[in-house]
Amino acid sequence: MEIVENRALKLRLRNPAQVLNVIPKSTVIGDSNGVSEVLVHWGIEEAQVLKNLRIKNVPSPIIARYKWTGSRDPYTHQKQTSAFLTLNRRAYVFNDPGTGKTLSMIWAADYLMKAKHIRRVLVICPVSVMYAAWVSDLFHGAMHRSVGIAHGSKAQREAVLDEGTEFVIINFDGIAIMLDKLIEGRFDLIIIDEANYVKTATTNRWKSINKLVKPDTWLWMATGTPASQSPLDAYGLAKMMSPTTAPRNFGLYRDSVMMKITTFKWVPKRDATQIVNQLLQPAIRFTKDECLDLPDLVYTTRDVPLSKQQQKLYNELRTKMAATAAGETISAVNAAVGMQKLLQVSAGAVYTDDRATIELDITDRYNTLVEVIEETTQKVIVFVPYVNTLEVLREKLVASKYTVDMIYGAVPATKRGDIIKRFQEQPDPRILLIQPQAASHGITLHAANTIVWWGPIMSYETYVQANARIHRSGQKHKCLIVRLQGSPVEVKRYKALDTCEDTNESLLEMFRDVLTM
Repeated sequence: MEIVENRALKLRLRNPAQVLNVIPKSTVIGDSNGVSEVLVHWGIEEAQVLKNLRIKNVPSPIIARYKWTGSRDPYTHQKQTSAFLTLNRRAYVFNDPGTGKTLSMIWAADYLMKAKHIRRVLVICPVSVMYAAWVSDLFHGAMHRSVGIAHGSKAQREAVLDEGTEFVIINFDGIAIMLDKLIEGRFDLIIIDEANYVKTATTNRWKSINKLVKPDTWLWMATGTPASQSPLDAYGLAKMMSPTTAPRNFGLYRDSVMMKITTFKWVPKRDATQIVNQLLQPAIRFTKDECLDLPDLVYTTRDVPLSKQQQKLYNELRTKMAATAAGETISAVNAAVGMQKLLQVSAGAVYTDDRATIELDITDRYNTLVEVIEETTQKVIVFVPYVNTLEVLREKLVASKYTVDMIYGAVPATKRGDIIKRFQEQPDPRILLIQPQAASHGITLHAANTIVWWGPIMSYETYVQANARIHRSGQKHKCLIVRLQGSPVEVKRYKALDTCEDTNESLLEMFRDVLTM
């Protein structure tokens, strides 16, 4: 296959009729030894038809004709992902977290808009990535497109939908609330980010989203870990993506991939993986290790709103601190104490004056942590700044059937060594909860390739050293650092860590900023 002047494809075919009969803009330009040279107009529709005819290596015109917009140059794997999507009205993106699949989908959608194949895009995703991933990447990758965030009260969501923006971003639980309005919105492309949210076809969430998907709707589903917990998880995805080819009911599918051992126990059949792979097609996947041009260490941030309980206490503390600071000189020590209180509230557990612990509602933050864990097949380290939050998290993760261990200041050195050895050499534990100051120097934890910061810390030096626990000699995978943030003080602190600030002056300035936010 040859690209001719970026306008046509020249094919060599033994049966040219298979192309001539279905693509009007095609013609035979030569014939030799029973092989015909056929010239085909190179457009999206023609490329899709050629692909459907099982002609190999059909390129998407995005490769030659699209100006990759925005402030970031695409990596090779991102271009390939975008090209794949433009040729598939229905498709899965199983690229690893941290490989830039959000930008790939944005560029593909932008190209399809410019080519007049789609008009509006609906992005359905968790709250944690609405701003940190989608709004940020749309700003960097497609600033010329209008964007609306349909989040908040019903009236606020309706107002956004009435604006007619080209990209609308909404969280999963907002779909049922706004279903009629979303149907009226006539979205040509629906992107479901973190597609595991629709793995169960009997839920109201699945049913609501499925009502938006019409036969001619473009639908892209993205997740780094399809069917990570069970082959059964693939059914909901496939039923929404390809309702005519997926098994007609869940029972039939279950019997094809699972074997019944006892009344209540089922285990995957030997060929379950192959069946799932065939079911979830067409799909593209790049692991971080396959992305040779990707930086070895990728940072990303997820926004997690404070719960009502956290927000109330955060506002009360900030108001008291502002009143105390009015007209008074605040020392760095006092500023640090105030900041720590606000950070503790943001993290979900705060000390009272008599050292008792008040546990706060951290449901959204915990669910986001689980999202990150489920996105990777490797081990995970969670840095938790405060000991009072460590035990709360351990109990929740164990209840969620994860194997967990902890390292913090009171854990003896010999026991720490045993924990680290098990983490590095044994299948379990999969998750290691660490107070950063207790294990930020001198140890290797490259059995994990993902770090989650439950919340920021004050010390830049400790932050850098803690991140280096996985990014060191012997690491076999690309690494990902995920930072959870939900309050203004956390946003300010992460920015300070990014710019290497660790001085009293910057702390005082940050303290003043937080009181006025």
